[in-house]
Amino acid sequence: MPQPRKFTVGLLQMALQRDPEANLTHAAGMIRRAAADGAEVICLPELFRSPYFCQREDAALFDLAEPIPGPATEALAGIARECQAVILAPLFERRAAGVYHNSVAVLDADGRLAGIYRKMHIPDDPCFYEKFYFTPGDLGFRAFDTRYGRIAPLICWDQWYPEAARLAALRGACLLLYPTAIGWHPSEKATHGEAQREGWITIQRSHAIANGLYVAAVNRIGLEKDERGGDGLEFWGSSFVCDPFGTILAQAPVDQEAIVTAEVDPARIEETRRGWPFLRDRRIDAYGDLTRRLIDEG
Repeated sequence: MPQPRKFTVGLLQMALQRDPEANLTHAAGMIRRAAADGAEVICLPELFRSPYFCQREDAALFDLAEPIPGPATEALAGIARECQAVILAPLFERRAAGVYHNSVAVLDADGRLAGIYRKMHIPDDPCFYEKFYFTPGDLGFRAFDTRYGRIAPLICWDQWYPEAARLAALRGACLLLYPTAIGWHPSEKATHGEAQREGWITIQRSHAIANGLYVAAVNRIGLEKDERGGDGLEFWGSSFVCDPFGTILAQAPVDQEAIVTAEVDPARIEETRRGWPFLRDRRIDAYGDLTRRLIDEG
């Protein structure tokens, strides 16, 4: 049986402005540049149309949400057709009055909406007040067939959960993509900053190893301050792609916009899983307790 062909993934590490239309225009330009460099599957950062608004709870900010399909996906669908590229567009989705999601629209290379992933794990921490804005995803952990390969988007906080990566892998994905908005509280950077960033990289590399597939994470950059005050968040960039051994193939700096590209080779997945057959040796008969919050032995 012939192997699926290789393809190139492109990650767009961006600094975001307050104007959603300006961010969409900037993203379109970066998509075209990435495609010109050979990228065939192109992923934008989490909530790329605005600064990270979850630094405070404010009902007026629900006005940033948009439907899927909607104006942004329509514009990006045209660019997908123009560039013959798959585009992953992370958006603040307005599903209905009072029901909003943190979502990724997957647009195939012909502009077709291949599907939507809605963020499953929703954090609630200082300056990351996402539970106020986002209804937890209800579509499960999905993988989508695209022109270039079967891919699975997950979003930011999802990246800390091995269950999410495993279920996406079991659905046949060759590539996990994590659009992200993560960074430092400036007051913590000197003490904890490097350990936090390294932990973020390490957990995602571990998903690649445990599941024998490629992993890509794309972050934003820059210090974003809430207009009402506070220290803000300094996003640490560092977007990267790693292979099924967890080896980092390409990585962006912490403080500059960048287009990160790397090759995804399905033959490498086959080779890795033959040597490290973790999926073969899983004890699926013994994992029922994973559906419990905690295990009290009594």
